[in-house]
Amino acid sequence: MQALDILIQDPNLPTPLKVIAQKVQNHQRITFDDGVYLYESAELGYLGVLANFVREEKHGDKTYFNRNFHLEPTNLCVYDCKFCSYSRLIKQKEEGWALTMEEMLHIVKKYDGEPVTEVHIVGGVLPQYDVAFYSALFTAIKKHRPDLHVKALTPVEYHYIFKKAKIDYETGMKLMKEAGLESIPGGGAEIFHPEIREKIAKDKCTGEQWLAIHEEWHKLGMRSNATMLYGHIEKFEHRVDHMEQLRQLQDKTKGFQTFIPLKFRNQHNQMSNVPEVSVIEDLRNYAIARIYMDNFDHIKAYWAMISRETAQMSLNFGVDDIDGTLDDTTKIYSMAGAEEQNPAMSTKEFFQSLQRHPIRQDIYFCLKENASNGSTIY
Repeated sequence: MQALDILIQDPNLPTPLKVIAQKVQNHQRITFDDGVYLYESAELGYLGVLANFVREEKHGDKTYFNRNFHLEPTNLCVYDCKFCSYSRLIKQKEEGWALTMEEMLHIVKKYDGEPVTEVHIVGGVLPQYDVAFYSALFTAIKKHRPDLHVKALTPVEYHYIFKKAKIDYETGMKLMKEAGLESIPGGGAEIFHPEIREKIAKDKCTGEQWLAIHEEWHKLGMRSNATMLYGHIEKFEHRVDHMEQLRQLQDKTKGFQTFIPLKFRNQHNQMSNVPEVSVIEDLRNYAIARIYMDNFDHIKAYWAMISRETAQMSLNFGVDDIDGTLDDTTKIYSMAGAEEQNPAMSTKEFFQSLQRHPIRQDIYFCLKENASNGSTIY
């Protein structure tokens, strides 16, 4: 008998939780109110049973990872997000960096001969990094290394550069695709609800604009990811509202690959007075995300944000994709107090203690390597 069957048959399980568990077992979508109720009332063990049921229905015991590197053009930014430990306002430029095109390409070339499949480009928003600049950068990267997947920029950057160029989202995304852009990361989503977004990131693109840019990208037949920043001043209703808006767009476009909950870290930012949530809340949040986001194939955890130990535990609470398992040069998380990342050679060690099957994959989740024994599979 499966754990979910045992759970449902428990006579002490409250009726609302039993009804939700039966929905999950029968592959029925839970509602907004169900999602809020889970946050308010469900214990971790219950959530783990439901989330692991969904995870294993979709992926069995497979756990995915890929080999990528980060390219961060600048940490200078025109925006002043209260939660951000990474960026510096332009007036604080002595504390930041802004790379030239040549310096960025030099970083890309450092990985020549390395078995990386993707470059992840994201950073601050600067006026000189415009449509023409990024188009030229993407084209140069693809010319130098055609097999390197370019995942770059969030709707925050795209909204800014398209507005500056006086072009609409549809035109802008077509230009980016023609230049070599292949997918969009999930950053900049934070929390969509205007009540919270106005307080933590009031001057950058709205939740509606973020969603609209991803929708235009999906219309081109392209894929992207989505994130949610949790554990700060938002309420449970705001988290569920955020996931509901993503779920609705995914119903429409089917263009999202992965949902990535991002933990708020409180070091070196303007919200340092807000305490960080516990590991228990991290795991509860991953589990509810897996249960709620029924039309998303993958739930990803960044071990750099939550620690390797929590990332390992998250694999039993709905997560099937681990990022940050290689020579990942991002400063975005470490500047907020998160764990420094380990080199790729630790990947096998990371999975050895788990009852999971580690699979290296490319950006489209095409399988490349069985990490438990090093063999290559296609």
